Amino acid sequence: MTALLIGLRADALDYSKLPGLDEASMTARIEAGFGAVVDAGFDAVNCLIGTSPDEAEAAVRERLAAGGPFELAMIGGGVRMFPEHTLLFERLVNVLVEAAPGIRFCFNSSPETTIDALRRWVTPG
Repeated sequence: MTALLIGLRADALDYSKLPGLDEASMTARIEAGFGAVVDAGFDAVNCLIGTSPDEAEAAVRERLAAGGPFELAMIGGGVRMFPEHTLLFERLVNVLVEAAPGIRFCFNSSPETTIDALRRWVTPG
């Protein structure tokens, strides 16, 4: 089962809402989180997006067309947990349902909890 991991790029985050974090530390966390997913044996593809719903939808459609099929999509906490990203989250869910019928969803709360989110739905390897 191939999982599509969708999250905000580190340069797209508003760090005024994330005390103690900066772009460099978030970039490192995102990279480490994805590395841990791959090291754990998951078949996963990263899709890092900005906050523009139009651009994010285009990026997800492009990633879906380039790989897959994807049976599982993980949408990151940066997309879901901030009210200003509600439209972005809606657009992502709707494009995934349209473009990948039957896809399942899982959600993390940080880059470090991505493995836990995936394990709720699939066994690596």
